[in-house]
Amino acid sequence: MPTIPEGTIPPTTVAVLFGGRSSEHEISCVTAGGIMDVVDRAEYELVPIGITKDGAFTLQPDDPAQWTIRDGALPTVPDNGTRIAFPTSPATNELVVSHPDGTATTIAVDVVFPILHGPFGEDGTIQGLLEIAGLPYVGDGVLASALAMDKHVAKAVLEHAGLRVAPWTTVLRRQWAAEAADVAETIAAHGWPLFVKPARAGSSMGVSRVDGPDELAAAMDLAFEHDSKVIVEPRVVGREVEVAVLEGRDGVPRTSLPGEIVVPEDGFYDFASKYLGGDESLLCPAPLTDAETDEIRSIGARAFEAIGGAGLARVDCFLTDDGFVVNEVNTMPGFTPLSMYPRCWAASGVSYGELVTELIELGRAAVR
Repeated sequence: MPTIPEGTIPPTTVAVLFGGRSSEHEISCVTAGGIMDVVDRAEYELVPIGITKDGAFTLQPDDPAQWTIRDGALPTVPDNGTRIAFPTSPATNELVVSHPDGTATTIAVDVVFPILHGPFGEDGTIQGLLEIAGLPYVGDGVLASALAMDKHVAKAVLEHAGLRVAPWTTVLRRQWAAEAADVAETIAAHGWPLFVKPARAGSSMGVSRVDGPDELAAAMDLAFEHDSKVIVEPRVVGREVEVAVLEGRDGVPRTSLPGEIVVPEDGFYDFASKYLGGDESLLCPAPLTDAETDEIRSIGARAFEAIGGAGLARVDCFLTDDGFVVNEVNTMPGFTPLSMYPRCWAASGVSYGELVTELIELGRAAVR
């Protein structure tokens, strides 16, 4: 750790958590690189904590170049033999770093920035760990994270709050194994095409478009590789429009100008389109009327409050002939420099670096 000259205010130490055990490990690493690249080094000192695919917490280099997409190859967290232990009491904010040579050091952190997607990161589990440890952190709390991660539960909560959501059927793995024919008949009532999704995954992992009954089994099997609970939704005909939400300093959620996903010809905005497809997939701001823009921003704020949101979220909607339909709420949305969330804020006058700073400061000030 560098020596701070006497009389100066030391920078805030931010532990950046990334990687993780979910299928979105690599994108989390790319996000870490983006944050490392733009964070204000005069104000913040970063402690990169990479979680391997096996779940080991490791101390990693503060090197943005290591966490970029190179020639289409996504980065992963290597196991370098270090291990990070979190405080065992809220009385201390020191992480213990065990090194491969058997020595140990400590690092005091002021706030944690968990940029983890999917299970074991975006679902309330890491948030619970940080709250037990007494460490301030960026983003949504335990309940909001867990709630939004489960598409079935989130739909039920949003619908109860008076927001319009797409119809759905929830299927458990055991139900599919025991009653596949009956489940398929229920699903077919939605009509074709439809989409099969893991209930608790993101970045389009395990998601399939199904155009007829003969494709259903393969789609269900793929989704069950990612989760024991799957939701099936009919195709909603409409434009895919999203709005970024940022917690307000006064408690009132702030919303960005909306963005629109330009859906590929196959009708499915998949993982490659999101992260490897370039700028042509996204329009920011979305070409909407003033009334439509106001409406989706209102919907975004209402959805954020319905789940008890804090920090940030992205609210995804369809704009149909009958108005907006909420698709889902993401409590740790894609946050690479090319992702929709920061691009919506950039279109609203908040740069990527300013957004990172605001989220860190919101995390430091959060009362859980």
